[in-house]
Amino acid sequence: MNLLLLETADFIAPDKVVLRDRRFTHMQAVHRVELGDSLRVGKLDGLMGRAEVVRLEGHEAELDVVLDQAPPAKLPLTLILALPRPKMLRRVFQTIATMGVAKVVLVNSYRVEKSFWQTPFLEPAAIREQLVLGLEQARDTQLPEVVIEKRFKPFVEDRLPALCADTLGLVGHPGDYPPCPRQLDEPVTLAIGPEGGWIPYEIDLLKQAGLQPVQLGERILRVETAVAVLLARLF
Repeated sequence: MNLLLLETADFIAPDKVVLRDRRFTHMQAVHRVELGDSLRVGKLDGLMGRAEVVRLEGHEAELDVVLDQAPPAKLPLTLILALPRPKMLRRVFQTIATMGVAKVVLVNSYRVEKSFWQTPFLEPAAIREQLVLGLEQARDTQLPEVVIEKRFKPFVEDRLPALCADTLGLVGHPGDYPPCPRQLDEPVTLAIGPEGGWIPYEIDLLKQAGLQPVQLGERILRVETAVAVLLARLF
């Protein structure tokens, strides 16, 4: 981890924390901390700063904390993502947190298998775990907002037009469409489909809601690759 993320429950005083869980294990095994060492830290959904190790025992560490830095800005992006395969979902959550996505809406699609919605990786604690790992990698503290929409048509017809209002609406899809734009400085609503892509009916509904199809070329990418490539290209 490149940032030690702290939570409210870790604080025993406004400027002191005690760690006993995997973060303490990581401090010992990877950072090999000693008394007096300094570490980069951040409070979840708060500021970042430095912490000094002031007590180190066999099962816990106490740190003096100074939080005085703002986290990096989020991308001006709402990502609409057809639910990926469960094993891929974990990696995608980490990627979107690492890259600074502000909001993610997981939606259903014709090509999303019904069993995917039963995965334990959609439990709030499991989602949060993967997002935290992504934040630690990127040195960020702000959790992305994750919304789950299991019914595609009602979401696209009733809620998506308001969601993408005043943004550039795009849907990534292979085909005879304009290339995905580059290096934007405006808010974007981006939809990425499942393995195999959106079906024509879904593309039509997304277009009616205000999203225009764009493509990345002839190669068909995995969802996790498409997410990283599209975000890097857009911003």
